[in-house]
Amino acid sequence: MDKALVVYDEDDTELLAEAGELAAGVDAKLFVLSLLTADEFADARETLDVVAEEEHTSYDDEVVLDVAKREAREAAKETFGDLDIDLDWQAVGARIGDDETAASRIIDVAEDRDVDHVFLTGQQRSPTGKAVFGDRTQAVILNFDGPVTTLLQ
Repeated sequence: MDKALVVYDEDDTELLAEAGELAAGVDAKLFVLSLLTADEFADARETLDVVAEEEHTSYDDEVVLDVAKREAREAAKETFGDLDIDLDWQAVGARIGDDETAASRIIDVAEDRDVDHVFLTGQQRSPTGKAVFGDRTQAVILNFDGPVTTLLQ
């Protein structure tokens, strides 16, 4: 593993810690991805628009992604600091577009950064549930050209 991507989940930093320890152990660079759905992006954009109106200025979409990156950056600093590891890492923010899935966006970010390993959380579902409702984790496992480590919740 030379470069890895961990999909940050604000409700659970266990995967972040595991990915950090593994990446540090093999001296790999780790990208911490904060992924925004279209609704989350729109809500953040709306909040920034209100602030911009009060401040008589404007903010572009990159500012919304910067907010997402900042959240991932703070969680990573805290998690990696608690682990006392030496790790090369970078926070990344991305928005799931209207015509794409979370899995395809994760894979795109991984390919853009030339990572060779992905870490993400998943939900335990029956095979029928995966077939009927789809599964982000399963789609990444099947479509990413490299190892995928999952932590089932």
